[in-house]
Amino acid sequence: MPFPQPLDKAALGVMLVAALFTLLLLWGGDRTHAQVRYFTWQNRDIGADDRAFILAFNRLMDWSSVTQHLRIEPPLAGKASWSGRRFAYTLTQPIPYGQTFQLSLDEAVSVPQGKPMQAFQGQFRSRDRVLVYLGSGVEEGRLILYNLTLQQKTFLSPPNLRVFDFQPYPAGDRILFSASERGEQMSFDPQLYTVTTGLHFNAPDRPRRQPRPIGELSLILDNSDYQNLRFQLANDGSKIIVQRVNRLQPMESSLWLLDRNFQPRRLNQAAAGDFRIAPDNQHLIIAQGQGLAIVPLVPESKETAFDFLPQYGMVLDFSRDGRKVAVVKFNPNFSRSLYVVNIFGTHEELLTVNGSILAAQFDPRAEHLYVILTRIEGDETYREVPYLGLFDLKTKQLYKLKDFAPQQDLYLSLSPDGRTLAVDYAEGHSTPDTIDNSDLYGDTAPLEGSPDLLGELPTPDTGEAPPRSEQPQPQQHQIWLFPLELNQDKITVGMPEPLAPGLQARWLP
Repeated sequence: MPFPQPLDKAALGVMLVAALFTLLLLWGGDRTHAQVRYFTWQNRDIGADDRAFILAFNRLMDWSSVTQHLRIEPPLAGKASWSGRRFAYTLTQPIPYGQTFQLSLDEAVSVPQGKPMQAFQGQFRSRDRVLVYLGSGVEEGRLILYNLTLQQKTFLSPPNLRVFDFQPYPAGDRILFSASERGEQMSFDPQLYTVTTGLHFNAPDRPRRQPRPIGELSLILDNSDYQNLRFQLANDGSKIIVQRVNRLQPMESSLWLLDRNFQPRRLNQAAAGDFRIAPDNQHLIIAQGQGLAIVPLVPESKETAFDFLPQYGMVLDFSRDGRKVAVVKFNPNFSRSLYVVNIFGTHEELLTVNGSILAAQFDPRAEHLYVILTRIEGDETYREVPYLGLFDLKTKQLYKLKDFAPQQDLYLSLSPDGRTLAVDYAEGHSTPDTIDNSDLYGDTAPLEGSPDLLGELPTPDTGEAPPRSEQPQPQQHQIWLFPLELNQDKITVGMPEPLAPGLQARWLP
């Protein structure tokens, strides 16, 4: 047998070393500790749509020990699940805004060795609690941002503009609004603008970037050839629908679509009533006569899940997941009925009233519905008295929370975490001592609530009620915040607290 060549010697040596290393590894085992490789919420800003985080490990773990030793401060209720080397924790309630959280995990063990893992510390925060509203009184017509987390108030619009309406973009970094120059006459001839809020939240699924400076104003649609009326921003911020009137032909009113680059394109659709963009961002819902029309915004749009809407007269709100919608049906006897309908075609009537159904908004889990309704009072003088209510959609029970003065303009907005309800109404009015339920039909909405039930509004003990003044008092819209305590199957409503003079308050996402 010939003597091995040098290359054969080298190969043989490598094989012997590898075999020796394998034997040592099998004898001694892998002595590295189990550890967290990455945490999806690390140093991120978490919003209400972020429902779960993932911890990825470098080896298989005893998942029961991970669940047992996982700590989050302040606590966040949730459910654990796992697959392979990944551990997921899904929140059962939206994360409360305006807080910083610490996550820790130690003493959990790996399998099959049963060795303790290397201790892990993580940190994340929820988004700030931020309201945007229109000023009232001396601040009339100004667009104002109020950061409740930082207790900072900022004017977004310049003083030369009077703002009429606005809608926040889904990222909270910009506001779309209509406004006109202030002048001697209170004419309504707005242009459309965007303005930056100075906020940017580093969401878990998006690259990090620096926020744009606050107050950057951009004109996106002028009023030279058309008068701009109402507008709607899509949920994803991809498009805007604007109702416009031709100045040369005032009887011609039509809808226009603006894309992400704000290029206007006229739709072949007349603007006869209220309209809103559906949750799929591909269809437009328009109030027409006795029903609702569903119009595709792009030719390739598929059929919408809400093809049943034409039998109703008005859309009030969609649930966050787009699976439920609150709608109003106008009845032949001039009463109105409130329904909640899901994408599977289940129609549930909540109540019928002789008054009006002004507004409604689902809570984040679509288990409750906040509403503003009115009842009719007076035999000779017709007046509508509004009140705030809360429906438990499981039981269809309505809980009245607060009465307001007659003939008021009201607006409600529920915070994205479902823990604060903003309502604006005019000050300087008295409210009735008793609540009249005669405007409700049948047994669809029982109103006998006890203090231990959902939605009870505590009343402070102020002793003897002061005498009511017959002198008319000046009206100024004031924003009030109702704190909400979320439990497993009920909501407790606290005493409202005033925030600032203003109206049309909307929470940033």
